[in-house]
Amino acid sequence: MESDGWLSVLMGYEYRIGDLWELMRVRDEVRVTFIFVGLKESVDVDDDDSSSLLINTPTMENRLKPMDAEQLREYGHKMVDFIADYYKTIENFPVLSQVQPGYLRNLLPDSAPNQPDSFQHVLDDVQAKILPGVTHWQSPNYFAYYPSNSSVAGFLGEMLSAGLNIVGFSWITSPAATELEMIVLDWLAKMLKLPEDFLSAGQGGGVIQGTASEAVLVVLLAARDKVLRRVGKDALEKLVVYASDQTHSALQKACQIAGIHPENCRVLNTNSSTNYALSPELLSETISHDRTTGLIPFFLCATVGTTSSTAVDPLLSLGKIAKSNGMWFHVDAAYAGSACVCPEFRHYMDGVEEADSFNMNAHKWFLTNFDCSALWVKDRSALVQALSTNPEFLKNKASQANMVVDYKDWQVPLGRRFRSLKLWMVLRLYGLENLQCYIRNHIKLAKHFENLVVQDPRFEVVTPRIFSLVCFRLLPPNDEDHGNKLNGELLDAVNSTGNVFISHTVLSGKYVLRFAVGAPLTEEKHVNAAWTVVQDKATSLLLQNGN
Repeated sequence: MESDGWLSVLMGYEYRIGDLWELMRVRDEVRVTFIFVGLKESVDVDDDDSSSLLINTPTMENRLKPMDAEQLREYGHKMVDFIADYYKTIENFPVLSQVQPGYLRNLLPDSAPNQPDSFQHVLDDVQAKILPGVTHWQSPNYFAYYPSNSSVAGFLGEMLSAGLNIVGFSWITSPAATELEMIVLDWLAKMLKLPEDFLSAGQGGGVIQGTASEAVLVVLLAARDKVLRRVGKDALEKLVVYASDQTHSALQKACQIAGIHPENCRVLNTNSSTNYALSPELLSETISHDRTTGLIPFFLCATVGTTSSTAVDPLLSLGKIAKSNGMWFHVDAAYAGSACVCPEFRHYMDGVEEADSFNMNAHKWFLTNFDCSALWVKDRSALVQALSTNPEFLKNKASQANMVVDYKDWQVPLGRRFRSLKLWMVLRLYGLENLQCYIRNHIKLAKHFENLVVQDPRFEVVTPRIFSLVCFRLLPPNDEDHGNKLNGELLDAVNSTGNVFISHTVLSGKYVLRFAVGAPLTEEKHVNAAWTVVQDKATSLLLQNGN
């Protein structure tokens, strides 16, 4: 009657049976006691009854152990199969989850189970209850925000990292974790043609942060402490940070954490005349004014590929201004940095030699599963001085002798995962040429979408396309509110179909739709299908408005 943990039981109940409480074999019968909403009920079941219900229940023999090589092999294969099947059917799901807030609370129990459930039941719940609440970032019809790439190589690296499960906060806790991270970030720096000052052989080097938000925070802290050592800690209220109004909001959060006074955060206006890049002239004027009032300019953040429109700030001019004023110059290339491994796009990074730190997210557009944000600095001692702690229980000979790098001193948390494994896997299993082709294909698809927009006179491309993002909007029949309401309605109409997901921004007061190509499975047919959805919904909206 029992086979592989499945118990064949004849039941007259319509609802799902809860946890198996007790199992006794009595002659030709199986007596089973179950919990039904807090009540115990016994059911007598004949072995030979053919009309049976299968209930997946862990037996003592196959109950999941804390760690067991053979169970890991068995369940690991099942999980890989589940994930592979997900990718095979990913286009069957609405790209943007269509659930309402709080949906899951009504589907799951109020408390965790006292007794173990079966793995299959858990997978069933993932399929029925979790996946409907997932927005499918890996769908080929995902064009919102910026991509968050997954790949076979990245997945395998993530799996290996989870399997080894080290906590590599210092060299001694896993030497390979520290040394591999140094090596692969040197590899990536060379692919990007970063200055040698950013390589680990000198005074600088690279480190993997969780996100670009963490990267800008740690370099801001390093810059803050560096200037305060020079001018005195009481000068904190005089420190000024500079960026454009297109800089990622992560900088604002970093300033809040670092204690920079809000009134000393200079957010400089940009406009379409510079394609929303930061003006060096405006920066110089602002710095000069601040200096005359006794303030201390100390940090400048420039961007290669802004979030709203992929604007590229003029790094060389901005870097010279920063250097002449003794400021830390940080370059955020979280999205577009990946494209710069292609020689034809590397010029967008010209001037990076003036930077004190540089950041790109391998987990956005470089086939490396989240999270993997690469940060390079020219002077690692600035990070260490700002972030290092040295409690007795962490002391060891290698660290005390300054023979090694301890990455705990380059980041906010103590613990860290073996994230370099997945980047190593990506670089080795794909190679530079394939990664370049991957980037170029997405840019080609974005150019194709841009051409489709241009061919429809009802739409306009708002900013020049540089990489794989197209900013566009539906032209309003009249100029009331710049067509903002109309384009907001178009966005909602497109996303509510579940067939495509796009996002928006606001540029010069205009509500703009963003179409970012970058999902690993996206092909030209998906771009064409997405444009058809946009056109159809635009037609319906214009008809509703009597146009």
